[in-house]
Amino acid sequence: MLAFTLFGIDLSDETFLFGIFGVIILVFLLLDLGIFNKTAHKISTKSALYQSIFWVFVSTVFGYLIYAFDKESGGADGALEYFSAYLTEYALSVDNIFVILLILKFFKVKEEYFHKVLFWGILGAVFFRGIFIFVGAILIHQFHWILYIFGVFLIYSGIKIYFEDSDEKIDPEKNPILKFCRKYLPITQDEMGGKFVARVGGKLMFTPLFLVIVLIETTDLIFAVDSIPAAFAITTNEFIIYTSNIFAVMGLRAMFFLLSGIIDKFYLLQKGLSIILFFIGAKMLLEIGRGSDFLPDVLTNMPPTISFVIILITLTLSIVFSIIIPRKEKPDDTEN
Repeated sequence: MLAFTLFGIDLSDETFLFGIFGVIILVFLLLDLGIFNKTAHKISTKSALYQSIFWVFVSTVFGYLIYAFDKESGGADGALEYFSAYLTEYALSVDNIFVILLILKFFKVKEEYFHKVLFWGILGAVFFRGIFIFVGAILIHQFHWILYIFGVFLIYSGIKIYFEDSDEKIDPEKNPILKFCRKYLPITQDEMGGKFVARVGGKLMFTPLFLVIVLIETTDLIFAVDSIPAAFAITTNEFIIYTSNIFAVMGLRAMFFLLSGIIDKFYLLQKGLSIILFFIGAKMLLEIGRGSDFLPDVLTNMPPTISFVIILITLTLSIVFSIIIPRKEKPDDTEN
């Protein structure tokens, strides 16, 4: 990317765009917590729809900015990589919604506290994913062959997810971190008015909502094990990986409120995600044969345009087929 001067300071395009990204995220978080949602309340479907549209719009505009700057350098590959990584992460977030919904139901969290829990959960995801990406980038720069390990892992994950039962339940009680917290931390019996920490009888105690946050953060880290290698398989540009990842995560909360009641309708989306993971992993491994006479260049050096189109078509078809093809009921789902 090109460099330019602003107020006498030499800046690269990426530095400038990252500044815009940081301002967007910071302003939204301050407005969200300090003005729009100062008191606990239930988020309506209409509000969730507007927020979802807002984050998709902002993410798309940011992708256009990447295109506008990258275009000056002679191409739009950066923007295509950004949108490919964004779509992949956004789709993978759907599985995350299933687990978050399960955790909230398990702890019987009141709906008016959903927003607060998800706000702090996503804030933690922004921080921890930044660490994941930073460490991953260092390792890849030092040991490029790690990318091929990522490729094998993604193919394995894709096959595993494809044959997994989408209705398989996760038992929060088996989470080792939750067991640790319950054993060593003083926990109150109720939510204490939506607080995470409360003072009871002069003693500082944690509430069940704190345990919910802990579970959401640990499960997000588990999902990041799939999504971040997938992003590195699309591009090794840390700037594109982080911004696309965080924009998708920021839209997760609104998507949760929008889809929580109907998410089980998109039963084929899991199959689509598995195909995408398999494709990205295979693409990464095929790059080993770059320059070989045995494989065509389009496979070993696949243009970002092809990757983006394949990801987009796969996601679209999995959603469309979920809607038009009725889901078969299992014997356990019907009453005897």
